[in-house]
Amino acid sequence: MKELSLNILDVAENSVKAGASLTEIIITEEGNTLTLEIIDDGCGMSEEVVKSVVDPFYTTRTTRKVGLGIPLLKLAAEQTEGSLSIESKTEEISEKDHGTKVKAVFNKNHIDFTPLGDVVSSILTLIQGHPDTDFYFLHKKEDKSAELDTRQLREVLGDTPLNTYEVIKWTEEYLREQYEGFNL
Repeated sequence: MKELSLNILDVAENSVKAGASLTEIIITEEGNTLTLEIIDDGCGMSEEVVKSVVDPFYTTRTTRKVGLGIPLLKLAAEQTEGSLSIESKTEEISEKDHGTKVKAVFNKNHIDFTPLGDVVSSILTLIQGHPDTDFYFLHKKEDKSAELDTRQLREVLGDTPLNTYEVIKWTEEYLREQYEGFNL
């Protein structure tokens, strides 16, 4: 993928499909390292599936025979001498503490580092497409941060859906305002 924001969108979509009520997207930049974590409370994956999910020819979809999201994220991380790890617990193993954590670490100074891209648009797309799912987003870089928690929006908005035009526009402005001063 041309931008990491598209990987974020793809992996977070997997979380929603896994029945997650909350998906956390955390980007941490420290020095030359960018760490991306996508954590959900979905149904989780067995150890066997976790091992298979990095294979581009493995997918749970019935519409096509390949799944490239995780393999492409793994490739993007490893091309920068980084890494990808996946931890997951199924509902059967842990009824209260189930879900999946995907963690990718990148060397930002490597020539093959994929640009972060338009993360705000990816977050907005997730909210628009899945207004009943909660998302927590945090991007920390040096002394700056951008943060959004849809659970807090719900408290303020009451019954107003998160995917209404006015809410999406406000959310976009709110996030873009937080990104002012970031050197992306």
